[in-house]
Amino acid sequence: MKFVIIFGPLAVGKMTVGQELEKLTELKLFHNHMTIEMVLPFFDMKSQSFKKLVNSFRLEMFQEVAKSDLDGLIFTFVWEFDSELDCNFIDSIVDIFEKENATIYYVELEASVEERLIRNRSPRRLKYKPSKKDFKASEKELLETDRRHILNSNDNDFKEKNHLKIDNTNIGAKIVAKMIKEQFCW
Repeated sequence: MKFVIIFGPLAVGKMTVGQELEKLTELKLFHNHMTIEMVLPFFDMKSQSFKKLVNSFRLEMFQEVAKSDLDGLIFTFVWEFDSELDCNFIDSIVDIFEKENATIYYVELEASVEERLIRNRSPRRLKYKPSKKDFKASEKELLETDRRHILNSNDNDFKEKNHLKIDNTNIGAKIVAKMIKEQFCW
């Protein structure tokens, strides 16, 4: 089994790359907004109930997939490297898959803020992430998250791991997905 974590800043193209990678492989995509959009009609994103439910749904999904006969899972996540909570979350989900002898792959995307602000308004993004339709709020969140957090790794953060970092500012999702597949020889 393969567990692929696609991470990077908001609107970098994680879900879109994940969708294209899903088409090229036997892996299933579980993008982070699948749980966010499900819980958001009931609880505000900053509430404890929201966080508890989103994390519970994700952990249950990971545990079931890790034990299944699926070829693997692609998961997208905005990983705040300066957040102990985020780092512990990644460690815990990696542990779930490693206990089942899965191979873990880290795919990191980065793109210019200008490009990400354009992508933030794309019809594809809004189709799967209706909570982003308030452009003023989502652009503010994008810029504030960039300002407040470390969203891309340093060169030495992933020694001896299956890690691929791609600047996809000027590269389409289909090409990025092919790059990932070729890099990891799937």
